[in-house]
Amino acid sequence: MPVRPTAALPLLVTTALAATALTACGSGSGSSPDTVKVSFKQSTDNSIKVMDGYLADIKKQFEKKYPGKKVELIPIKAPDSEYYTKVQQMLRSPKTAPDLVYEDTFLINSDITSGYLKPLDPYLAKWPDWRQFIDTAKNAARGEDGKTYGVPDGTDTRGLWFDKAVFKKAGLPAAWQPRNWDDVLSAARAIKKKVPGVTPINVYTGKPAGEAATMQTFEMLLYGTGDGTSDPLYDRTSKKWIAGSQGFKDALSFVHTVYQEKLGPDVSTALDPNIQTIVAGDLLPKGKLGIALDGSWLPQAWLKGSGHEWPQWSGELGLAPMPTQHGQAPGKVSMSGGWTWAIPAKAGNPDLAFDFIRTMQTKANAEKWYVANSGIAVRKDVASDPAYATAQPGIKFFTDLVASTHYRPAYPAYPKVSTAVQEAMEGVTTGDMSVDKAASGYDDALKDATDDQVVRK
Repeated sequence: MPVRPTAALPLLVTTALAATALTACGSGSGSSPDTVKVSFKQSTDNSIKVMDGYLADIKKQFEKKYPGKKVELIPIKAPDSEYYTKVQQMLRSPKTAPDLVYEDTFLINSDITSGYLKPLDPYLAKWPDWRQFIDTAKNAARGEDGKTYGVPDGTDTRGLWFDKAVFKKAGLPAAWQPRNWDDVLSAARAIKKKVPGVTPINVYTGKPAGEAATMQTFEMLLYGTGDGTSDPLYDRTSKKWIAGSQGFKDALSFVHTVYQEKLGPDVSTALDPNIQTIVAGDLLPKGKLGIALDGSWLPQAWLKGSGHEWPQWSGELGLAPMPTQHGQAPGKVSMSGGWTWAIPAKAGNPDLAFDFIRTMQTKANAEKWYVANSGIAVRKDVASDPAYATAQPGIKFFTDLVASTHYRPAYPAYPKVSTAVQEAMEGVTTGDMSVDKAASGYDDALKDATDDQVVRK
């Protein structure tokens, strides 16, 4: 099956997009039985219209397939942490709940526990395509009650992006493949010394970056400590969160080193809520950043029509797996997450909402989205399609990382745990806290966040 060119998606006619304000849900999602209201996260970068364009196309398909039915698209433009807050506010009332909502897998169990989402099992049982989804993706949308509350639209992996021109000036190899954390820091120090005006490395940190700080940075470090055989954040046997670990302190020490040695962005920039947009839209494409610990989705920011097109990125950037702390087996580490489409418990038109999911998740539409969004396929039929594997530079590299990836323990307490991690990171980033003090503060916050369900290791 041919893949739609990635450049075309941002150029879709987006005038069909109902750029409705958040308050437009006020009349209640059930106000019209023939209209499905779809809420989604809109990029804070006005130039990036990948999701907008994709949903405008699905809206057109849906309204053609179901004559008389309408789709109202409700974009929420906000940084991650603010998006989660706004979504939860919407889900609390039938007057504001959309019929379909875009949910990050890290938050879905919290929303399930709060009673905000509707189980989808009756729909999934009658949907043949559900058999095409890989088990790990299904598990990410499953509640502790065993029911499924979301349909995943892809996953992601993370690694190191590096600027080959900056590396050449710093005397570093074009085929750089660091073996341990010391190799990463040594490269950043070489850039600082030999390439003035360039930020050596970016690792997201602090509360303004939200889950990007926790997952793209901290967990990429934490899960690279130890022997790689057990979860360093959550003990699944005792069902308790882990405090006081040496791995936790070592991960904090890495962040502390980056910012206290001024290897990262200025602290004011690092703690800017729009830091992800700054990295993808300015620092990397303009050759201002040597190394970025970041995700597989970055190329979506550089597509034609994005406002900062960078078609030559694959020739100018190198890719390397993030190594484990000391190079111990398996030698590399990645974290995976992803987003799901969920139906709110108070949705007015749940049946119509699932029809919209089915339209989005045909093989052709799913493949179109994975490629446009620089996502990793969670449908087996797409993953095995040669057209997908060769659709965009980097897809094979990041898909191969799935073999050594980890998934967050996305239990209901996780959002609070994540916030506690961010606070500890921010403390060592600004220099207001030592590593030991930040780790101790995390331990205290962890006990509060999890009702003392904590084990020390």
